[in-house]
Order: sequence, then structure tokens, then C-alpha cells
Amino acid sequence: MGKKKERITDVSFKWAFKEYIWPRKKLVGIGLFLIVIRSFSGLVLPYTSKALLDDVIPNKNGDLLGTLVIITVAAIVIQAVTSFSLTRLLSVEAQRLISILRTQVQRKLLALPIRFFDDNKSGALVSRVMVDVEGVRNLVGTGLVQLVGGTLTSVVALIMLININAWMTLFVLLPVAIFAIVALKAFGYIRPVFRERGKINAEVTGRLTETLGGVRVIKAFNAEESENLSFERGVERLFQNVKKSLTATAAMSSSATLLLGIASAGIMGIGGYFMIGGTMTTGDFLAFTLLLGFLVAPIVQMSNIGSQLTEAMAGLDRTQELMEMKEEDDPEVRTIELDNIDGEVIFNDVRFAYEDEKEVLHGISFEAKAGSVTALVGSSGSGKSTIAGLAATFLEPDSGIVTLDGHDLSKVKLSTFRNKLGVVLQDDFLFEGTIRENILFPRPNATEEELTSAVNGAYVNEFTDRFDDGLETVIGERGVKLSGGQKQRISIARAILANPRIIILDEATSNLDTESESYIQRSLQTLIKDRTTFVIAHRLSTIQKADQILVIEQGKIVETGKHDELIAKQGRYYALYTVQSRI
Repeated sequence: MGKKKERITDVSFKWAFKEYIWPRKKLVGIGLFLIVIRSFSGLVLPYTSKALLDDVIPNKNGDLLGTLVIITVAAIVIQAVTSFSLTRLLSVEAQRLISILRTQVQRKLLALPIRFFDDNKSGALVSRVMVDVEGVRNLVGTGLVQLVGGTLTSVVALIMLININAWMTLFVLLPVAIFAIVALKAFGYIRPVFRERGKINAEVTGRLTETLGGVRVIKAFNAEESENLSFERGVERLFQNVKKSLTATAAMSSSATLLLGIASAGIMGIGGYFMIGGTMTTGDFLAFTLLLGFLVAPIVQMSNIGSQLTEAMAGLDRTQELMEMKEEDDPEVRTIELDNIDGEVIFNDVRFAYEDEKEVLHGISFEAKAGSVTALVGSSGSGKSTIAGLAATFLEPDSGIVTLDGHDLSKVKLSTFRNKLGVVLQDDFLFEGTIRENILFPRPNATEEELTSAVNGAYVNEFTDRFDDGLETVIGERGVKLSGGQKQRISIARAILANPRIIILDEATSNLDTESESYIQRSLQTLIKDRTTFVIAHRLSTIQKADQILVIEQGKIVETGKHDELIAKQGRYYALYTVQSRI
């Protein structure tokens, strides 16, 4: 397991370098140049201080004093300008990259198969888009550049320290080396903690999103306390994770304070000894002390930056994992582009399982002729929606084949198929906004005449005419301000406007009252005319005119025929219809 983690770590850094750092090599190079200038300008102070104590004051040299002040002020100005330029240049670019990366991750998410979304909470995915990518700012921003620049500064300072007094420098290097070992151990411990934090944070965010979305159900069942406890447990897990990382960070900080404090005390003693012996001047001691800050400060800073980079890489591990997932519309596999289609759909020995060894469809075979209506009936969980999902290419068969006009649907470019597909689901999704915006969703550039035709065809105007704002009425999140029947009619209007060749109706009339259903039945007859249609319905009265009815039970087709034929057989369909008629 350890080897696997190491492999992921290596690949993640190479991937991050290739994706984010190398394309911005010029910008990062300018940043490195600026930080080198800033570092070297900072090294001026130790030497001007040494000259002040050893040359200016003993010799009362006023001219040299003026020169030293000018040099020191110039160095400080250079430091200030380079610091501002560095932050302005790299920090802004880092934030721009975060925006770009969020867009890429969101685009990637929408390219993944439906199965992926079935297995992941929407709130957790939001966290991956918004939170995981933020660490990239420490790669392209000042973090990585400061790490490199700090290393360079430490090396230069080390050379200068050796030049002043090799023995004192050797004494300093011992606690610094111990601190470096502690820091490396801490980083190795922290990275998995940060990676786990991303997962926990996504889970907690996902649960909170679900809670807010289902607030009516929670209140209806008086379940506020159980939701509070669930969220509290998630927050506690997050706290325990943060506590681990804080412990490691505190260990590094304490080690730095202890070891560098010991080094300072030792330098005081050794430096005092050399000055008493006359082998070191006061200026040398002050210069050594100041240069020691330039050696130590970047090392301490590197430990903080190292923590940030470790957190960044943990988030990018998860981002990389997502970005490398196989897309739904794989261009290497889906090479067939559809133009005009007739709409003949054939299932040939199709099998499908959501989980290994738990097959839900067992050898489904049937033909839906172009322009025909195929109704799928059966008890809940029998496999009706799975068949519809396969016809809509939301799912792919584990074995067998689904063809459209003779083309294997698993090899068809999805964008060329789905622009000919219309879907009306039992609990269809409406976006926050106006009724007009929701109907125009599949074709934002549709004409006013086309929109009006769709509105009238689905009898949306029957209720929007009563609204003060008509089609401009804001419906709230998921259409919360509308009734179930009103939402369903908007969904059907959306499908009419899409003008598809293949239509999937999944319980399209289930949320309608008797009056609305009569409206919709008439509008659906217009919608499905000359279009290949798959209808899933529990209300068997809605599919009596279907060209064929497939009775599905336990993932198999147990009966096929028209309404009258199946009634005459007095089989499973007859039993279902009889029960509903009594009700």
C-alpha cells in the first residue's frame, strides 16, 4: 500500500508540473529572478552593518557613513519593489489559474458518465470543484518561488557565514540539519492527513447540501435533531483531522524554536570567545548574526511553505484522479456521427448490472420501429427505468447491443445523438430562474413562435396566464413555487421545443391531477407523433394506444403485445390492469 501511495505522489507532482508550472515557465522564471534580486538586496544589510562598526565608527568616516546609508536605502527600496511585483505577478496569476482549473474540473465532471454521479454526492463534487483546486496557488503563486528563492538565499548565506567563521557555521548547521529531518518526517505524515481532509470536507459539504435540499422532509418528520447529530459527527471528524495536521505543524514550529534557540545561545558563547581572543571583530559578529537570519528564516519559511505545498499536492491528487477518469463520450470509441435518423431502436440480448454480480437486466431483446410508441410496464424495481436509461445512452450495456438505425449506440458520438433526444422524467429537474428560461433550456436561441407553440402544446399557458409575470415568473430552486403538475408541463414544453426524434417519457403524467392529465394526454399525442417513443407508466390507462407494450418483471420481458392482445391473454398485464381498474 505504501508503494502505491508513493507512486501516486510522484505522478501527481509530475502531472502538476506538466499541467500548471511548465506552461507558465516564463512567468515563474520572472518570479525567480525577482526573488533572487530581493534576496541579494537583503544581504546588503549585514555588510553595511559590519562596515559601520569596523570602519565608520572607529575611524569617524562621515563620507563612508553617507555612502552606507544610501546603499542600505537603495537595497530596501529594491526589496519593497520586488516584493510588490512578485506578489502582484504570481498571486494574480495563481488566482487566474484557480478560475481556469475550476472551469476545467466542472467541464470534466459534466463529461463523466451518469454512473459516476449515482455514486457521488453533489455536495462532495461541489467541494472538489471549489476547494481541491485552490492549492494550485501555492505552486504557481509565491509559494513554490519562495521555496526555490529561500533555498538559494540559504546557500548564499551559508557560504558567507563560512567565510566569516567556519567553526561557528558548523555549530549552526547541526541543529538546522536536525530540524530538516523533523520537517521531512512531518511532511510525510501530513500529506495523507490533508488528502483525507479533502474527502471528509467533501462528505460534510455533501451532507449539508442534502440537508438544505430536503429541509421540507426533515421538518415534516421532525428530524432536525438527527440531521444536527449527523452534521456534528462530520464536523467532529474534520476537527480531528485538522488536529492531526496542527500537531505536526506545531512539532515543526517547536523544533525550530528549540533548535534555533540553542544555536543562538551557542553562537553567543562561541562568538564572545572569539571576540575576547581578538580573532573576530564586533562587525564580524553582527554580520554573522544577521546572515544567520538569512540562513535560518528561509528554512523556517520553507517549513510553512512545505506544509502549503503538501496540502496543495493532496488536493491536486484528488483533482488529478478526477481529470484522468474516462469520459462518457470517448472520442476513440465513439466515432460514429449521426445526421438525420429514422429512429429505429433495437435491443439485442442486453444485460446490465449496477453492481458486480447483481444483474438487473437479463437478456432483454425487442425492436422499437421508427415512429412507434413502446410502453414499459411492470412492478417497481423491475428494470423499466434501466431500459429507458440504456435507450437514452445514460447507461451502457454490460453485454449485448443497443442499435439506432443499425448503428451500435455505444459507438455513436453522444452529442450527435442527444441533440435528437427528448426526455421527460418523473421528477424532472427545473433550474432556478424564470419559466421562459427553463423551457428555452434545450434551445436558448429558439424563436418566439417556437416557444409559444411549445407553451401552448404543453398547456403551460393554462396556468402562466394567471400569473402576474406570465412566462417571466421566477420559480425558485428546483421549481419549488410550482405544483407538481405545473412543473411536469414545463418539462414537457421543454421536450416539445427540443423537437427530438426519440423521446423518453418516464412517468410523465404521474404528478398530474385528472384535469391536467387530460391536457397532457392531448399534448403528448402531438409530441410523440412520428417520433420513436419509450413510455414508462404505472397508470396503465395512459398507454393503451401504444404500438407495443413490454411487461418487465425481475429484469426480463415476460409479455409483449398491444393492450387488447395482452388483456386477452389474461397474464401479468391483465392482472396489473385489473388491479388498477378496481382501484
